Amino acid sequence: MRNIRASSLYTKVHNWIDTVGFRLNASQTNNKSKVTTNHYFFKTFNLVEKETKGDHKTSKFLCFDTYGEKINVRSLLDLQVAFFENLNQLK
Repeated sequence: MRNIRASSLYTKVHNWIDTVGFRLNASQTNNKSKVTTNHYFFKTFNLVEKETKGDHKTSKFLCFDTYGEKINVRSLLDLQVAFFENLNQLK
């Protein structure tokens, strides 16, 4: 069994979005600042990842709650709560 505590936020988020079935919608790189922005989605839920110079340690995640408010994802739990609240609104 993998040691979840030793994993970075990047690893936790990517393992979870792969399991759930998120798809990469778009990826853009600003060549000047070397920032890559990835946009993932699942049904009506959007997740944005920004990464500097291809270094996963610099990855920052942003998603939106059911009211369109920005949520900075600091833990996998932040992402999961916003995701499941969004799915509940679809019912």
